[in-house]
Amino acid sequence: MAPFQRGLRTLSAVIEDYLLVWILLSVGLGLTVTDLAAVTDFSTVILAVMIGSISLTLSVEQFSRLSGRSIGLVLLGHATMPVLAVGVARGLGLSPELTVGFVVLGAVTPELVTPVMTELAGGDTALSTTALVVIGVGSLAFVPAVVTVLASGVAIPTVPIVEQLVVAVVVPMLIAVGLRAWWPERVGVYDAYYPAVSATMVILIIGGVTAANADVIRSNRSLLTSIGAGVVSLNALGYGVGFLVSHREDRATRIASVLSVGMRDFAVAAALVIAAGLPTIASLPAVVFGVVEMMTSAGLAKWLDRTE
Repeated sequence: MAPFQRGLRTLSAVIEDYLLVWILLSVGLGLTVTDLAAVTDFSTVILAVMIGSISLTLSVEQFSRLSGRSIGLVLLGHATMPVLAVGVARGLGLSPELTVGFVVLGAVTPELVTPVMTELAGGDTALSTTALVVIGVGSLAFVPAVVTVLASGVAIPTVPIVEQLVVAVVVPMLIAVGLRAWWPERVGVYDAYYPAVSATMVILIIGGVTAANADVIRSNRSLLTSIGAGVVSLNALGYGVGFLVSHREDRATRIASVLSVGMRDFAVAAALVIAAGLPTIASLPAVVFGVVEMMTSAGLAKWLDRTE
């Protein structure tokens, strides 16, 4: 292997293995360098690259052996998440803008690294991968619908939401999966790098969104505490729902369900809020959720792997 390739592999490993650290650093930088808010001007491009790069790792073969029942169970769990999210937000007495943020967070796709976490935990990676693609395509109708129905008190621009989902989520995902199907060997040569590219986009958007909310965060610590309580509750409820809908299935299916339902794609939620023209503060739950989720999912994956 050439020195340049070794360097790229090392860099990719550092980005992936220490993603939580990079996210924390990105949040800290966003709080101190508010000019980083300019990153949000490129949220659509960042989101498209994030979705497209990780989707290049998805192969059609991963989807072929799954039963409709197992996919349906994960979809059922996913459908409950925005309802739980609005319940958590209203239970904490959060503003309509923050409630919108929680609903978007509950409605978006599972976290892009869910298949990786599922693999580490000894679960059904094909199931979590399939759920990610199906929910990603379905989000085109699901996200605008639930945001419109559940988020009251804020004018919801549904057309921009749909446009952003098409341009930055669905199209990049379908193109990437199609490229993988047509040229599996050529695309597969770079498999070691795609997750790192996606992770870098996550780091960028979280830093930019944090910078855009820096004044609110610094001036209202009690609000941040309430949001923290909300995202911890939503994350835990998601894991619980994932288990409940699949508790009669085999262990591998249960693990995939727990992680696919409990892990929400915080970076997609944050980028979508900004790109669709929703109030900037609505992206704050996604930022806090990202930090919480990265810690809980890593711990849960390790625990599930040890209890196998």
